Amino acid sequence: DIDPTLVGLWQRSQENNQTEQLLILPLSKQEYLVSYPAHSKNALFARACLCQRPNLSLVQLEWFGTAQGSTPEDSQKFQFAEYSLSGTTLTVRLLNTDLIKKDVKTSVELAKSIDDNQKDPALFKNEMVFIKAKTAPIK
Repeated sequence: DIDPTLVGLWQRSQENNQTEQLLILPLSKQEYLVSYPAHSKNALFARACLCQRPNLSLVQLEWFGTAQGSTPEDSQKFQFAEYSLSGTTLTVRLLNTDLIKKDVKTSVELAKSIDDNQKDPALFKNEMVFIKAKTAPIK
């Protein structure tokens, strides 16, 4: 089941003093709807579900479209990210696909490849730290 503490609007400051937002909404009991960067003309949309590995909290993202109405190519639809939540801080790191075998054909093979590389500090990249936004309730 989804973790309700992940649901909400998250934001982070960029080096150019711009704010980037990540929106996570419940889609069903087992899936989220993710928009990143939310409220942007270039926003991407994904379905996401949790997948636990030993010592890792992962999210599998299935990107299905953009705010411009385009859809991704099949080879770019899926992505994995590791996340940790501490109070109102969400840290997300994307899986480094250079370390994962390119010939995996099943989810079991993929999980084994991730598990085999867990001790490698380069398994994840692109750390992003978001703070939960204070939002007004919907009326």
